Amino acid sequence: MVKKEKKKITTKSIVMTGMFAAVLAVLSQIAIPMPSGVPVTLQTFAVALTGFVLGMKLGTAATAVYVMIGAVGAPVFAGFSGGLGILLGKTGGFIFGFLFMAPLCGLGVKKKNLVRTVLMPAAGLVICHLLGILQFSLLAQLGFAESALMVSVPYLIKDIVSVVMAYAAAAALRRGLRAANISITEAGA
Repeated sequence: MVKKEKKKITTKSIVMTGMFAAVLAVLSQIAIPMPSGVPVTLQTFAVALTGFVLGMKLGTAATAVYVMIGAVGAPVFAGFSGGLGILLGKTGGFIFGFLFMAPLCGLGVKKKNLVRTVLMPAAGLVICHLLGILQFSLLAQLGFAESALMVSVPYLIKDIVSVVMAYAAAAALRRGLRAANISITEAGA
């Protein structure tokens, strides 16, 4: 019987996870308020970057840390907001969607497969928007289509560009980390 080796959590992975949770918090503050209540932010870029650099597991961990810190009230969400009220409010579905987007971006970069590299982050973005639309729709008591036109459609091009830019930035970051002899083995790059 072959015993599977369990990977240890390293200090490096803890530090990288914390650093990217901080990156999420900082980039969330770059926000432009919109009439719908859903601001234009760099959160999508930050979540995709986190997944692309750290990979599925650590990217998910960093995003979960960010969400948990915000849930307990730290002002890490857009507009220096935090607390369960934000997560359970009209824009909270998008934040919950980040928990799917980060790992899917991480999966997209894990293998050198162009189709997977495009489809996985796209699926993450779709899930993020669907959860955002659904929660907004329920709380605003609007139909799905009307909600989508208010809180998703106007942001799609920005979010697609954000994911593409995050992929390019992550590739440069991974190259820099390799050059500094810092490996994040889980990222698979």
